[in-house]
Amino acid sequence: MVRIPDAKVALSTASVYPESTATAFEIAARLGYDGVEVMVWTDPVSQDIEALRRLSDYHGVPILAVHAPCLLITQRVWSTDPWVKLQRAKNAAEKLGASTVVVHPPFRWQRSYAREFVRGVWRMEHETDVRFAVENMYPWRYRDREMLAYAPDWDPTNDDYRHFTIDLSHTATSRSEALEMVGRMGDRLAHLHLADGNGSNKDEHLVPGRGSQPCGELLEQLAVTGFEGHVVVEVNTRRAMSAAEREADLAEALAFTRLHLASPKR
Repeated sequence: MVRIPDAKVALSTASVYPESTATAFEIAARLGYDGVEVMVWTDPVSQDIEALRRLSDYHGVPILAVHAPCLLITQRVWSTDPWVKLQRAKNAAEKLGASTVVVHPPFRWQRSYAREFVRGVWRMEHETDVRFAVENMYPWRYRDREMLAYAPDWDPTNDDYRHFTIDLSHTATSRSEALEMVGRMGDRLAHLHLADGNGSNKDEHLVPGRGSQPCGELLEQLAVTGFEGHVVVEVNTRRAMSAAEREADLAEALAFTRLHLASPKR
């Protein structure tokens, strides 16, 4: 069995919510993750480049990616202008040595931003060595009603981007065939958010192996093809009854990831 040396396994700081960004660095170091992805959100530390650098240096855990503040709860983080948010995410990634900025497609009500999004992301890609990896999302559903909340599309493979992020909790929520979407992404797949789901209307972000998504199969496929991007564990531990239970879930996710990345040569 061989483990490909290029694919690093990172912990998303979102995986420890409602605990702090600083807690994520502590856990990543203790469990042996290769790095972290910083989710920029309302925690002031997640927005502070110097504080993040100190955490990275203190714990010996590199910052491999920055997730731009694209959520509803982060509409006022790093400005209300979405292009300013992306510019600041790019600057943070460059200063922190991260190779990737993860970005969601715009919300449909961000009309001007949505109209220029594809061209704008390409323009920003030409300004830096940092990759802007656009993430697959999902329709919003309530009972028998469906709302298309993202534009140009919740499925980024329907548009032309240089780099993609695949999120397996989002493929579950959108009820997409994950491996088919990965096939459409091809060699533009730069980043993986590893989580699981059962096709619920809610974005579940289960520990990989606890849902219906082909988490192990995709990791094995990436190992065989020599994937050089990052695999980021992004799971929901909000229901953990204790810090020990949260850490056990994150240790299980890391063990699952490394097991399936250790694929035999073909």
